[in-house]
Amino acid sequence: MARVTTTTNGKKQQVNTGTDIVPLTVGKGVVGQIVSHLAGKAVPYATPWVGAYTLPPLAGFATNQMWGDTALEAGLASGALGIGAVVLSAVTWQTAGGNNKFRKFRRVQATASVAASMGWLTCATAAGPFGHPMIDAWLLGGGVFAASWNIRQLMRNAHDETEQVEDKGGFAKIAEAIGLEKLKVKAAKGNGKGMVKVPVELAPGQTVEDVQAAMPKLTAAMHVPPSGATVKGDPDNAAQAEMSIRVADLLKDGVQFIPPIRLGMLPNDQIPLGLYADGDEFIINPFDAPILQHLLVMGVTGAGKSEFARGLLAHFMTRRKVSVMLIDCSKGRQSVGHIKHGLDVFISEPREAKQLLKALPGAIKARGNVLADEGLDQWEPKSKLNAVVLWVEEAADLADFDELDQIARAARSVGIWLVISLQRATWTNVSTDVRANLQAFACFGVDEASDAGFGMPDRVTDAGAIPAWGSDRPGYAFAGGMGIPEDRWTMEWRSGLTDREYLSALVTAGTPHRDPLDDTTANALGLVYANRQHRGTNRVNTDISELPPIARPRRELPEAGPVTELTTEQEEAMSVEIEDAYSEVMGMIPGDPEPDAPYAHLGLDDDMPEDADVEMQFQQREKLPTPEARQLLAEQIHQWVEGNQLTFAPAELSTVTVAAGRSMAWLQAELKRLVKEGYLRHDRYGEYDIVHSPLEPVPA
Repeated sequence: MARVTTTTNGKKQQVNTGTDIVPLTVGKGVVGQIVSHLAGKAVPYATPWVGAYTLPPLAGFATNQMWGDTALEAGLASGALGIGAVVLSAVTWQTAGGNNKFRKFRRVQATASVAASMGWLTCATAAGPFGHPMIDAWLLGGGVFAASWNIRQLMRNAHDETEQVEDKGGFAKIAEAIGLEKLKVKAAKGNGKGMVKVPVELAPGQTVEDVQAAMPKLTAAMHVPPSGATVKGDPDNAAQAEMSIRVADLLKDGVQFIPPIRLGMLPNDQIPLGLYADGDEFIINPFDAPILQHLLVMGVTGAGKSEFARGLLAHFMTRRKVSVMLIDCSKGRQSVGHIKHGLDVFISEPREAKQLLKALPGAIKARGNVLADEGLDQWEPKSKLNAVVLWVEEAADLADFDELDQIARAARSVGIWLVISLQRATWTNVSTDVRANLQAFACFGVDEASDAGFGMPDRVTDAGAIPAWGSDRPGYAFAGGMGIPEDRWTMEWRSGLTDREYLSALVTAGTPHRDPLDDTTANALGLVYANRQHRGTNRVNTDISELPPIARPRRELPEAGPVTELTTEQEEAMSVEIEDAYSEVMGMIPGDPEPDAPYAHLGLDDDMPEDADVEMQFQQREKLPTPEARQLLAEQIHQWVEGNQLTFAPAELSTVTVAAGRSMAWLQAELKRLVKEGYLRHDRYGEYDIVHSPLEPVPA
């Protein structure tokens, strides 16, 4: 197609003429130039005619002269040529492949031409090329052959290249290169933000799994990260799928923290936490989902879990009807110290953390009773109960699997959202039963691709959404559940970068909107909540963060006067001294003088055998009346409450039992009574948890 230069308004422009124009040269006749041009144009169209009317007769004459003398020779030669015709036709069909309509027609035309030529040659070998009807077939068939190829040349030259055809260009050419040539690739669409969507149609015998298995080759061929291409099948049509390819990373320079649109929203309002790779906001809404799905946050150190936690918790700290509890015994205040005033409960000591987790089943039961009275199957904002966010770092170090499983199964319907954050969710860190109840996920960078399978559904990792970049891309993750549409589970996103001073000011601004924990939950948690070391701010008490840390009351020693508040170093030194003294005292106690005696295996909780031969006589204390005996028991338990010792074994009450002149059977009966009345909790062998002091009435 020629281009002619024209001049318009003094400007030169090139115009496509649609035909090739040969410039006329000086010194040569015009007629001669036209004849030369026409001859040049005719040569490509003359080639099929020259070949059709010269090659067949020459080849037929040669084979007839070589093998046409006898019937035997002619028959054998014809058979060999027939086999050759089949082979050549098959080779032509295989090598002339293509997906667009022009190449499909070329395949049929080329194969038919080879088959017809070889068929004529086979017959001409035995019958001769110049006798009837062989010469007739040659003259007619050769003309049809040549004309068909001329028509193809004309159509090809006249074809408009702007017409949309199924040509193997762009992605289709790459698909063919990686072994997906049978894949029917439709028009790819870019969103202008670095993402390309490619609808594909699977060939017969292909599955989505076949395409997913080729994704590593595809990402390498397109020079994108391993997680930059994913494939999702159509749930309604197994023969259709969609590829998502990230050809540009718009998130590499970071994402700004997205603040709440206003203060005082409800827990079930949307929470923006970052951006997807295609530029859309990453939004979750756990309390508005049909089912409250507990969250598993996973990723190596430095992958961005803490940044994600700060952004998420800060949003909740600006809302009403929600209480946030955080357990972090590994980093303490390092991660959230600047926003801890928005936490209703903040625990950094393992003992306090274990006490809270042990008290949760009782709180879950109490909340369930209230929701039942309100006629609610699950928590809703209209309930008088607060929604509760319980974030636990490295939960496996603080509670056993059965305890976590019980909490995860029961907390969902009563509006307690459990979030467990850890580096690897292997079965040694969290049981499969617990993991099954953590139906939402936010998986940041992991070191091994196999680690992602511990925290993400198979259908997500199979699609290619595997964050196997370790800590190289902090903040990048895949997430699902929590109200996120399922078609976004395989889309990369990055959490917003937070500023410590800004978040602190934001949480402070949310103080007038934060509601205190509801009485039902607070009373059910009992002393674990009442004696908590950290007390955040809320609309009821907005000045508590300005006060110094609350010191636990200490007794006065007559010989030394009141004990002043100790520094951290002094407390650590005193703790070491107490442990040393304890070891020294215990070392002075002799061992069992009769380790093989029949009663050696008995504990303080066990009754003495009836046939035991006991020669020793104990001085029997005067038996106190029941009210006085119970008062002694209650005072001892209250003393433990004041010392924040909320767990004890029955053996520790032996001195009280002797002082009351009672037996161990009486003690066991009293402990059962206190459990029934709600002062104690007894959910494991050999230990009791103090819920409320027996000297105070149990809150309603």
